[in-house]
Amino acid sequence: MNLHEYQGKEILSKYGVAIQRGIVAHTPEEAVAAGKQLESMTGTKFYVVKAQIHAGGRGKGGGVKVAKSLDDLREKATNIIGMQLITPQTPPTGKKVHKVLIAEDVYYPGPSEHKEFYMSILLDRAKGRHTVMYSPAGGMDIEAVAEETPHLIFKEEIDPKVGLMPFQCRKIAFNLGCSGNAHKEMVKFVDALYKAFLGCDASMFEINPVFKTSDDKIIAVDAKVTLDDNALFRHPAYAEMRDVTEEDPTEVEAASFDLNYVKLDGNVGCMVNGAGLAMATMDIIKLSGGEPANFLDVGGTANAQRVENAFRIILKDENVKAILVNIFGGIVRCDRVAQGIVDAYKNIGDIRVPIIVRLQGTNATEAKKLIDESGLKVHSVIQLKDAAAKVKEVLA
Repeated sequence: MNLHEYQGKEILSKYGVAIQRGIVAHTPEEAVAAGKQLESMTGTKFYVVKAQIHAGGRGKGGGVKVAKSLDDLREKATNIIGMQLITPQTPPTGKKVHKVLIAEDVYYPGPSEHKEFYMSILLDRAKGRHTVMYSPAGGMDIEAVAEETPHLIFKEEIDPKVGLMPFQCRKIAFNLGCSGNAHKEMVKFVDALYKAFLGCDASMFEINPVFKTSDDKIIAVDAKVTLDDNALFRHPAYAEMRDVTEEDPTEVEAASFDLNYVKLDGNVGCMVNGAGLAMATMDIIKLSGGEPANFLDVGGTANAQRVENAFRIILKDENVKAILVNIFGGIVRCDRVAQGIVDAYKNIGDIRVPIIVRLQGTNATEAKKLIDESGLKVHSVIQLKDAAAKVKEVLA
């Protein structure tokens, strides 16, 4: 589950990670009020207006602006709230901005120069270890840094038996070029950041930039936080942070039916039980010359209602030219799925795309008989290779 910047910072702050303070606003009036409150809290004279969407690169798209007065703050908040923000990480049409974060100015003058670093924590799946990835060249062009100057990207692997060790925190601070008080502050920052990562069951933290102020404080100016959906039962307060307006409406609807659905860009919809079989089915579609339009796992307890809901979800995609149903009846009975297909076909009505059905396992013979005798335009196959050939045929 992705969080907004202000939500991620709220979590970080609870674990002792120093952050750039801010207040969220939904209207220009709220933005001005937030600016006044922020000035009384921090003494800031400038205000950073930051669009809150689930995507990076907001600055490049015009979603981050500095306001130098309350009138300027109102104007910039008016321009950003409601805009369709397009960044390298949004769909081509962009995302609508519903709220902004009014943040304090941290680029104030002081005895030393300020610096921007990059830092993220994620799982290295190949090694089965959490890894701190960091760079002394943080900021908006971190992708270019990784591509053009990879020697500026460092990694620190964390042994799960002992966790993040103090010497590793010091090594990270040293590689980032920190010295004196900034070095001490960076060591504390990294240690607190990893504790937050573990404590909230995150799957990724990305802080860009981690900022060294002119008086050698180390703070998180941004926070991109992704939580592990499977651990949300341990964090009901975090689960309530979900912003469904930032997610694909079809995926949100599918989740309400307890369906595991991910929309893709292809032309063949698939309905499968089990993630492994779903991946194999998508491969078969690719080999047959088609492109999978979705990943959809109806689960091991698929019944007639779940099957009908799944059909309705798939058919919302106008790019779907055919549907492949591939069910292995282990826990689920194939005849129940077949009945669900027949009922869905009749209840939805006017299904104009061809449906290919492969049901194998428990009561597969009865299931095929139900399909064949239904009188519906459903193609029943037995072998997976036959399903691939039928997909190729109907797309021709």
